[in-house]
Amino acid sequence: MTQEVSGPPDLDGLVRERIRSLRLARGWTLDSLARRCEMSASTLSRIETGGRRVALDQLVPIARALDISLDRLVEPAADEDVVIRPEAQSDGDAITWLLSRDRADAGVMVAKMRLQPPSEWPTPRIHAGHEWFTVLSGSIRLTLGERIVYVEAGEAAEFSTMTPHAFCAHGGVTEILTIFDREGQRAHLPR
Repeated sequence: MTQEVSGPPDLDGLVRERIRSLRLARGWTLDSLARRCEMSASTLSRIETGGRRVALDQLVPIARALDISLDRLVEPAADEDVVIRPEAQSDGDAITWLLSRDRADAGVMVAKMRLQPPSEWPTPRIHAGHEWFTVLSGSIRLTLGERIVYVEAGEAAEFSTMTPHAFCAHGGVTEILTIFDREGQRAHLPR
């Protein structure tokens, strides 16, 4: 019994495009993939081009031949795995928007921060790790040990967090894009 794949109108086209893209990414011809999934090249061609409806009993061997799970082959396209819709988190003089997911590679977190000049300069701290930021607008006062460095819009700073450090807005509201490792997240981001 042949059961057709049903879903949103564009799902059929998406599945066809995935099959073709995965085949081409592997450098396989229609004949090559057809042999691997034991169907004729003309049937596979009609599936890819929309000349034939995609049937579930055809998808199983195609997915197996392409070394992809059936659910990954037919999952609808959604933007949740691509677009991050950050929510602002406020903590004193800073508003933070997390721009990466918790599953980020190597424990790295990307955040945008809007900083207000503080009422008093923050006390430098140390912790394991490494930090990086670039100033999108405004100016940052970065304390590194005994040094004070001003980082202006368009500039970036990268430093070991084993040096006593602190940063804050200088002269007005400042926005930065920052990358923290796990230790930097614990030390600088609101919980």
